[in-house]
Amino acid sequence: MIILGIFLSIAAIGFFCWLLFTLAVFALPFFIGMSVAAWAYQSGAGWLGAAFIGLLAAGLTLGFGQIGLMLVRPTWARLLIALAFVAPAVIAGYHATHGIVQHTMPSEAWQQVFSVIGAFVVGCTAFVRVAGMAGTKPSSGHLART
Repeated sequence: MIILGIFLSIAAIGFFCWLLFTLAVFALPFFIGMSVAAWAYQSGAGWLGAAFIGLLAAGLTLGFGQIGLMLVRPTWARLLIALAFVAPAVIAGYHATHGIVQHTMPSEAWQQVFSVIGAFVVGCTAFVRVAGMAGTKPSSGHLART
């Protein structure tokens, strides 16, 4: 029975890590959606109106990010847009890793080390996914520039 518990724990940790890496790109839209929904609820919109406004804000954030990555030409501006999406993912990766590591090692220093490594890995994954959202420039039809 104890071995079954160990396997289920490993499966649960694997599932939540997969979920974290998959949803890391959506950390910024989720944060903005939740903030707008909380503001709408506190201003008297009710829970249904707040949920609608929050989903709308999250969708617009993701849509504007993707449109910005498609239309903006300078590389530095694309990098700023990507970093706006990656920064909340790094913070979420740090806290998720720290929550897992707190249960497995007693040393506070090693908890911080592994949390920073987890934040870095989640940030890199989110950056690769955000960079994948950016469309490549269409080719001019020539193999080489002359």
